[in-house]
Amino acid sequence: MASIEEILDFAIVEEQQAYEFYMKLAGKMKADAMRRVFEEFAREEQGHKARLQAMKDGKLSIASSAEENVPDLKIADYLVDVQPSADMDYQEALVLAMKKEKAAFMLYSDLAALVENAAHKEVFLSLAQEEARHKLRFEVEYDQEILSQN
Repeated sequence: MASIEEILDFAIVEEQQAYEFYMKLAGKMKADAMRRVFEEFAREEQGHKARLQAMKDGKLSIASSAEENVPDLKIADYLVDVQPSADMDYQEALVLAMKKEKAAFMLYSDLAALVENAAHKEVFLSLAQEEARHKLRFEVEYDQEILSQN
């Protein structure tokens, strides 16, 4: 089994990659409103990285309750995977973002199950819920902007 430092290092790298992913998507958006949405998600991923780094440094930070039950519209479950591309349209960007947030939710849920320290478990569960909220925001946007037009 991996050490908590290895787990945290892995999660920190994942959050950095998520930040870079959202900044890249933001740069591809033609609409200013959507560019700002993706930039906001990038900032939130930086916040997750900072929480994980604080946890690694021995300064735990539990900002939100892991008890919150975030609804899952399950839209991402029924969509075909999309690969990032230079000419990605808005629908493809939303699908990619939903899938990425679902994977992040599953990662943090799995990490919470791996650790025995209650405070570490709480941080991972809290991060899982934040990722679930991100996925929900993308699913709602997809429902309103893509599904309602078809």
